[in-house]
Amino acid sequence: MKVRITTQNAPKPIGAYSQGVKAGNLVFASGQIPIDPSTGEMVVGGAREQTKRVIENLKMVLGAAGSSLDEVLKLTVFLADLDWFEEMNKVFSDYFSADPPAREVVEVARLPKGAGIEVSAIALSVGEK
Repeated sequence: MKVRITTQNAPKPIGAYSQGVKAGNLVFASGQIPIDPSTGEMVVGGAREQTKRVIENLKMVLGAAGSSLDEVLKLTVFLADLDWFEEMNKVFSDYFSADPPAREVVEVARLPKGAGIEVSAIALSVGEK
């Protein structure tokens, strides 16, 4: 059974998609860009600030699904500029130091709303939703 995940603590979708979907014990978190959910605006700053906001947004979606960053199996990272890789990786190391998930990083031509980064996640769900 598929369950749609929604939370006020992450940015509202800007298209025809859900913030996340839970199926069985898996959570599929849609790609998050660095929008501050309290303002609806992109965060100001570069790779570090945008990466932190994206991970915090993912954390909220996962939490709404009964999961957490500790349960992430795989991340997909889209960067508008691969020169952000080193700084992005430092931030990821702060959040995923003990048991990091699988991950790929891809440079893309453009991201929604001019974002520098977008990240989606697949995680285990350990709680009820």
